[in-house]
Amino acid sequence: MQLESAEAPSTELQRSPAPETGPYVLRSLLEDVPLSADGDRDDIDITCVEFLDQNLYVGTSASELLHFVQIPPDPQDAAGQPSYILASRLLPAYHEPATASRPGVQQILLLAKVNKACILCNWTVTFYSLPELSPVFGTTQIRPCNWIGGLDLNTDLASREQDENNTPMTVLVSLNKKMRVIRIGEDARPVRVIDFAGSTISARRESFACVANTRSYALLDIDRLLKIPLFPISSLDDSQSGSIGGRVEDISGSSASNISRSSSSAQARHSGGAADDRSHVRSTSLGTFMSSTRRNSQQRPDQSGRETPEGLFREASPAPAVSPLRHPSRDPSPNSNKALPPPPSDPQSTAPTPSLSTPAPVYLKPHIASPTPQEFLLVTGTGLRDPGVGMFVNLEGDVTRPTVEFDVYPEELVVDGRGVGVDPIPTTFDDEEEGFVLASMGRDFDGRLRHGLEIQRWDLNPGEGEMEKYWLETPQLNGNTTEAEPPRIGLRSIIEQGEISFPEIVKKLCLRRFQPFKTRSLDTSTLSLHSIDSRTASSLERVSGERELFESGESLPKGWEDQRDQEELQFAQRFGRTRTRIVAWSGKNIWWAARNPLALRLDATLDDMMGDQTLTNSKLRNLEKKRIVELISSLCGREARTETEFLSLGYIRQRAGLIFFLSLLASTAEQTLESDYRTFEEALLEGGLDPRVVLSVVPGLRNEIVEGQSGIWIYGGVKDIADIFIADLMTESSESEETPSQEVLHFLRRFLSAWRKKKGFGSIANEKEVFRSVDAALLLVLLLLDSSSQPGPSKGNSVRAELYDLVDHGVDCFERAVSLLESHNRLYVLSRLYQSRKLAREVLATWRRIVEGGEDQKGEFRDGEQKVRDYLTKIRNPVVVQEYGVWLAARNPKLGVQVFADNKGQVTFEPSQVVQILREGAPGAVKDYLEYLVFSKNHAEYINELIAYYLDIVITELKRSDIARQTLAQTYESYRALRPPKPTYRQFITDNSIDEEWWHSRLRLLQLLGGSQGTGSEYDVAAILKRIAPYTQELVPEVIILDGRQSHHDEALKLLTHGLGDYDTAINYCLLGGSSIYHPVSGTLARGRLPTKEEQAKLFSSLLSEFLQIEDISNRVEQTSNLLERFGGWFEIGYVLSIIPDTWSIELVSGFLVSALRRIVRERHETTVAKALSGAENLKVTAGLIGVVDNAGPSIEN
Repeated sequence: MQLESAEAPSTELQRSPAPETGPYVLRSLLEDVPLSADGDRDDIDITCVEFLDQNLYVGTSASELLHFVQIPPDPQDAAGQPSYILASRLLPAYHEPATASRPGVQQILLLAKVNKACILCNWTVTFYSLPELSPVFGTTQIRPCNWIGGLDLNTDLASREQDENNTPMTVLVSLNKKMRVIRIGEDARPVRVIDFAGSTISARRESFACVANTRSYALLDIDRLLKIPLFPISSLDDSQSGSIGGRVEDISGSSASNISRSSSSAQARHSGGAADDRSHVRSTSLGTFMSSTRRNSQQRPDQSGRETPEGLFREASPAPAVSPLRHPSRDPSPNSNKALPPPPSDPQSTAPTPSLSTPAPVYLKPHIASPTPQEFLLVTGTGLRDPGVGMFVNLEGDVTRPTVEFDVYPEELVVDGRGVGVDPIPTTFDDEEEGFVLASMGRDFDGRLRHGLEIQRWDLNPGEGEMEKYWLETPQLNGNTTEAEPPRIGLRSIIEQGEISFPEIVKKLCLRRFQPFKTRSLDTSTLSLHSIDSRTASSLERVSGERELFESGESLPKGWEDQRDQEELQFAQRFGRTRTRIVAWSGKNIWWAARNPLALRLDATLDDMMGDQTLTNSKLRNLEKKRIVELISSLCGREARTETEFLSLGYIRQRAGLIFFLSLLASTAEQTLESDYRTFEEALLEGGLDPRVVLSVVPGLRNEIVEGQSGIWIYGGVKDIADIFIADLMTESSESEETPSQEVLHFLRRFLSAWRKKKGFGSIANEKEVFRSVDAALLLVLLLLDSSSQPGPSKGNSVRAELYDLVDHGVDCFERAVSLLESHNRLYVLSRLYQSRKLAREVLATWRRIVEGGEDQKGEFRDGEQKVRDYLTKIRNPVVVQEYGVWLAARNPKLGVQVFADNKGQVTFEPSQVVQILREGAPGAVKDYLEYLVFSKNHAEYINELIAYYLDIVITELKRSDIARQTLAQTYESYRALRPPKPTYRQFITDNSIDEEWWHSRLRLLQLLGGSQGTGSEYDVAAILKRIAPYTQELVPEVIILDGRQSHHDEALKLLTHGLGDYDTAINYCLLGGSSIYHPVSGTLARGRLPTKEEQAKLFSSLLSEFLQIEDISNRVEQTSNLLERFGGWFEIGYVLSIIPDTWSIELVSGFLVSALRRIVRERHETTVAKALSGAENLKVTAGLIGVVDNAGPSIEN
């Protein structure tokens, strides 16, 4: 069968069958009909066809009626088609016509409700019973008859249900000069006569019938016997202008008065009796509408894309004078005595003589169809080979829709579908919504006449859709027929729908098992593992292992796959059937003209894009992706209205998306737009194609597929493409070596990520296997994409961030993910995968590998030790915390001890336990932990041990290094050389510290020995002195502190003054009593531990003696004067004057003397005041005593 656009006929399409991309297809109903009883005649044609209750009736030009009975197909044959057997060959009775022309059987009118058949044969109507075609009504005939029909299309013509009154069926019969309304039931009864001559066709809705004679169309009310003339069949025929439009005419056969059109016939329909109805006025504005239509068409040309030829609508005007040489104008009124035309079979006998000045009109066959309950479709034209125009009029005679255009004036015409936006009635409720008009015609293709069907929509208004035409030829014309005159194609809409089976639909929509590894031997792949990439080898090993596990594990019941195949076949067969009421015939063959199923139509479009159904790399590389994108885009947002359409849309989206993807894999140079990727990605997702099918055609990813025991089940049409590509187009080298392009990888990233969002959907079959495959493939895709990125942590919405998100949310293929990450040396990502499963030990073990130098390709694990420390505070397993805490403490003691010292962690340890653990596992961290206990937690019990650690470090360094000893000696010299004011020695060595452990340990040692902890009795002074005895010259501050602890104040002050020259510290020593001189800035001593003033005075006296012995005279005078001036209150003036050298000027101690004298004067004044106050107090007491005595009075004692 050939199907092509009617706009651009192609020579190539004539030479080879084209894909069935149109809305209709022809499927065989009956082939090689035995038109001749003896088989010796080839000049017999099929003239009409009808179908009812599995009975097929075929009329022939040999005046025979063939009756075929349908034999159902074998129920066991899924693709079986019904067959037909010839039940009878009837020769209907007819009256010999006046002419030699015998058209044969002209009409078959089946009246299902009354079980009667009316056969029009050679202008004679005879009556028969159904279904066996036995004669009824005796010898009743109607002749000469042009046609019989006019059944009410608002009723179900195929229904056999009778009403309560067994109402007969109303039929219109056309005689030469009249039309008759008859009712057929148990008999045939005439009802009324309609004065309308020469009618050749009609279509009726209730009481309104649209009829036509050889010249024009008219609208009749058969109940009220009124007529509205419409327009001529040929737009060149001006002879009918006087009887068209303007007035409603009475066709009852009485007076010929015209009725003015001042009220609607719709109103008249509900008025009183028939006699009154005939005189009822009618307001249909047909003439006005025609005039306005012409004006509007001139102002807005070609608005609908269907131009109305000029002259189709004409305003009413008086009929012009008739030339004797022209055909006389036909007036259908009763007063006209002009001759009526003969039957249409012999129009030549009455053909008019054309005028010499005016071209004679061509007599065209009228066509009437009723697409909706309120509209009729009428066809006009100018010539047999000229275009035709279809016009829609309503029951009022007004034009309702834009016109439809036919490339050639049709030979036959039918409509199908109730129409978009048209409310259904009971008889059209199950019809398809889209409305089509099918026209049989002959068209010229490169100078050669070919017959076919032109198909187009009738229900689309301008702007609502493309007015696309389709050309459909019969199968016998696809082989380049060599007949001089190709057979015409008959076309008819029968009264009962026939059922058609589409086995190709079943084949395409039936789910079949897809086995991606079936076409390649697994053993071959396994044996070649050493010759391919290690990652691919590991994938194949895993596939092999899974296959062995599948084969050795619990298997499904025997024959389960065959049973599943049968179930899927039975399910798909539901969608392989359709119904139609349109038949076409040509030569000896009859076909159903059925709606082309959506799946077949779009599938054929895809095949047309590829040239044919074969699949090659060359075709894939050269595929016009734009056309596929346009096809997919046309389906976007399309909602399925039936289950069949839902499956068909899903199938097409899957197949088109897969073909597009295969073309991307096969092409190398062509760049595809990002929008195109998005389009077919959405198609695959909306279609629901199993992602494992997409993975199966990608080298390097197909080995991530997990089939499972039940396998992968997909549409048969999709499976065929995937099988061909895998078996014929994928080579072993491509599977092992080729890496998909970046564009393909990015598509797979989006596609697989979108599939991951479907986790948990109940509609996903084999969810476990699907998402194991999806997760493994997505992980591999992200690893491949990230392999070219820079090392370091993720940034923004990068591929690396998406990789992190994937593993952080967990994957279903955990073991495979571990293998992939290990093989790609992505240890940090592996650790995040372990974190998603809360596998703390594995996380820490992986981090340990990285920290210890294991290969982590992208170096994402920055500050690893700090992350280990932070992570250890979050886990609850004490064994793991201890194990990796000790490991971290051994590597980084300061950081490691924080794990055991942090009170906010999930696991806590006792200090004694930690010390023991560290001594065994990380001895180098013990000191740091003790520092934490002593300095942060004030655990004094660990001071001795910590001091011992510090001494070990310092003494070891002094023993080992002369430089260390020289450094200490140099600090003393440098400090002594400083001129006052200068910082204390402690501040000096702190500000000038050396970044070495022994130096910092010494600072901590000084803090412990002379700190403010009040721990003088907490450590063994004698033991410490013994250890530092060899280094008293290097460890002067330590000796000073220890002398103070032993109350050897004179020695301590002497070292402070002369050994260090730290005068401020010496003064502090006197004030604090030597108990704590190296205390923290914020530290304070308890008031109870401060020495008394007498003790301080004693220490100051010793210090004064030492100051007076300072070698530098100026320094001696300065420090002595400063001491006496600041702390003169602690000195006796006599003592000071006795020890000050006589050579000193009085000015040097003037400050001290002034303050001392002032103190003496103040003390004297205070004494005087105290004595006066004591005297006053004595007087007060004495006065009080006197008062008491006076109050008591005298007393007499015996």
